[in-house]
Amino acid sequence: MAKTSPAQFVQQVRQEARKVTWPTRKETTVSTLMVFVMVAFASVFFFVVDQLLALGVKLIFGVGG
Repeated sequence: MAKTSPAQFVQQVRQEARKVTWPTRKETTVSTLMVFVMVAFASVFFFVVDQLLALGVKLIFGVGG
């Protein structure tokens, strides 16, 4: 593998960066909102599952708060 000079490396990086398709502001906003919605859904889901498991442990073993 041939070594490249720092100038060649920077040039190659710029060429590759031009090929990138960047998301629009709307796409970024929608994706961000979807992430927040899914995080909220997951947190509620795991809270409910945790409460059900705690209730089950309390009923079976009589321990837990």
